[in-house]
Parts: sequence; structure tokens; C-alpha cells
Amino acid sequence: MNDTQSVDVDRIAADPTDVPDPIDRSSPRTIDVEFETTEVVAEVEPGVTYTYMTFDNQVPGPMLRVRKGDTVNFTVTNREENSMPHNIDLHAVRGPGGGAEASMVAPGETATFRFKATYPGAFVYHCAVPNLDYHISSGMFGLILVEPEEGLPSVDHEFYFGQNELYTTGEAGEEGHHDFDMEAMAAEEPTYVLMNGEKGAITGDGYGPETVSVGDTARVFFASGGPNLTSSFHPIGSVWEEVWPQGGIGSRPHENVQTTPVMPGSCTIATMRFEVPGPVKLVDHALSRVARKGFMGVIEAEGEANPEIFDPDPEPQSASA
Repeated sequence: MNDTQSVDVDRIAADPTDVPDPIDRSSPRTIDVEFETTEVVAEVEPGVTYTYMTFDNQVPGPMLRVRKGDTVNFTVTNREENSMPHNIDLHAVRGPGGGAEASMVAPGETATFRFKATYPGAFVYHCAVPNLDYHISSGMFGLILVEPEEGLPSVDHEFYFGQNELYTTGEAGEEGHHDFDMEAMAAEEPTYVLMNGEKGAITGDGYGPETVSVGDTARVFFASGGPNLTSSFHPIGSVWEEVWPQGGIGSRPHENVQTTPVMPGSCTIATMRFEVPGPVKLVDHALSRVARKGFMGVIEAEGEANPEIFDPDPEPQSASA
């Protein structure tokens, strides 16, 4: 453990509302995407710093949204002051390494490759250099959505979350700068299990919960970077009304699902409805990861109570004659 280092970025956690707009067109296009890989110091929680590896200074990396049939020109630049090579493997790419070989860049280099989005769904992307588990654990993963040609049904809100494990030389909450612990990663014993790269980032103890109104609907895009643990993704106080396991839009959704497994290197798309006010807590139902390792996000529904659905303080019922 070292003294806490000064941070390079104030917020490493991706904004869950930074979701590209739904695609409203009937024909394919060519799209240009540019990512910069970075190695930056940020806080895991107050007083605890770590050197993250990222796409565009956030965890998870930016959500990408294209349409089936689109052609994507993808450019990756490795920031000159970085110490390691980086690249990107997109599970939406048909091609060697998902683009990893074509995008391998040393510090100061740039590479571009092209691919066509030939199948719909939500897919993980991640860095895939040697020691890829170290790079993914440190934040280099994200989600690309390939919309079907007919698009997705409309909802009131869309949110984007990601889960990863962080393996460090310190204990959770131990102040100072944490270095990466390869032995802990090999043993699959993480110090932290995080939503959007920080402990409690999407809660009142972090940047605050996301807010919706009673009666609203929401679609959640969720990526599990891993590199090792399967998430048991659960909304406390609700259910997933529809779930597309592994982001498989081409299949029928599962309905009224309490907890959905999301394997490392996979995604899920899930919808929910907010019928009463109050918090819906998004957790990994391997609950020690919530209580001990930092995984938590909150969506707060605001509006009038609906005692027919939920009454927290019911009046006593008189006995019938």
C-alpha cells in the first residue's frame, strides 16, 4: 500500500443516462467511432485510489449503438503517456479476435479497422492484449448494442450499467493507493465488485440515484466485464418484467424474472415498470458483493403513493361480523 495519489479524473464511473438515442431510420449507414485508451488514477471510494485502464476515461466504456447492417469504421488511439499496449475486441464483430489484432496499439499509436454489424443484440467489448484479465478488471470493457432492423419498443428511460471485479493489494476501504494483485485475480478473490467502476457510485453515497416518475418504464443495458465472476442481477423492490438473456434480442424475452444470471463477457437487456414511489436497488444477489465489496446502484421513483399496490402503513382492518 502507498499513500493516496492525486487523481487524474474526478469521476471514473460512467453516467448511466449517457445512452445513445434509439435509432430512427430504415436503412444502414456508415458510422465512424473513435476511442482513446487511458491509464488514469481515480478513487474507488473516498480515500482509496487505483490506476484504472479505460476507454475514454470511464468505466464501463462508452455505450455504442448501431443498426443491423451498419458499417463501422473503428479507430483506437493509445494515449502517448500510457505504459502498456491496448486494443479492443467487440463481440459484435465477425473477424479475427473481434478486431483485437487489427486494433493493437502501443502508446502513441493509432489503428483503424472496419466491420459490418451483421447480427442484432447487446454485446460486450473489452481490451484483449496479453494479461487481458488485468486490463478488463481495471476497467477496459463496455457494451455495443446492434439494434434489429425494426428497432426496439419505446420506453420512458434507458440506463447503462457495468459490473467488474477489482483485485488489489489492500483491503476494501483501506485508505491509500491500491496496486493490482495478480495472485488475488488468479484465485478469483476480488477486493471490490463494482457497478460502474466505483463503490456505490449510483447511490446517495456516490453521485446520487437515478430518478424516474411513478408510472414510467425503463430499459436497462447491463454488461459484465468480469473477468471471472457471474453476476446475479436483481432489482430489490421489483422484478425484471422482460429479460433478454445474454442480450439475445432475436429470442423471446423471459417475463417477470426476479434474478437473471449475467456471465463474465456477456450482457443482458431488461425492462421494468415503476408502480410505486421509492428506491429500486440494483444488486448482485451474491449479497456479500453488496455488503462487503461495493456493488450497488439505485433508481428512485418519485410520485404519488399507490396503496393498492403497496401500503407501508395500513390502517387496522375491523373484524367482520
